Amino acid sequence: MDANILNKEVLSVEDIQKYLGVSRNSAYNLVKSGELYTVKVGRRWIISKNVFLNWLNGNATNNN
Repeated sequence: MDANILNKEVLSVEDIQKYLGVSRNSAYNLVKSGELYTVKVGRRWIISKNVFLNWLNGNATNNN
């Protein structure tokens, strides 16, 4: 995982995009899909690092 991401408690859509190596649209589609618990602050979507890592490891629950 990108060292910058490890140091953050909260991730942006751009962080997820870079880590997964997907397009911007794919990252936004994931965020909007409800598979991850996300929070929208103004125009930005933020995701807890722990929520993202749990989802990535197959331990996600749909809390959105």
